[in-house]
Amino acid sequence: MNCTESLRRKEDFKIVYNKGKSLANKYLVMYIITNGDSINRIGIPVSKKVGNSVVRHRVTRLVRENYRLNENRIKTGYNIVIIGRVRSSSANFRDIERSLLDLLRRHKLLVENEKK
Repeated sequence: MNCTESLRRKEDFKIVYNKGKSLANKYLVMYIITNGDSINRIGIPVSKKVGNSVVRHRVTRLVRENYRLNENRIKTGYNIVIIGRVRSSSANFRDIERSLLDLLRRHKLLVENEKK
């Protein structure tokens, strides 16, 4: 993740939750807010309602990997929180990918591919 750092502080998450814009779909909820930097900062919390630690970590890994693979298509300068919903525990890689790209499109964070 070249242009991405992790959100770690509780205060940073609170700011994104309280002042950011949110959208949701079947598997994920995404909050975004601009951060004024040239990088993105991403946080991926998964509630205990989703499952035990193995399941929660799997969901986190799926979201992080899908974000990494599409990072070059995502606009920079945002704090992004991607929350795994209960249904995400049974989702596969492609389901999470579709869900993540859908939310990024709806937030207008995807850079459109230039015509060749």
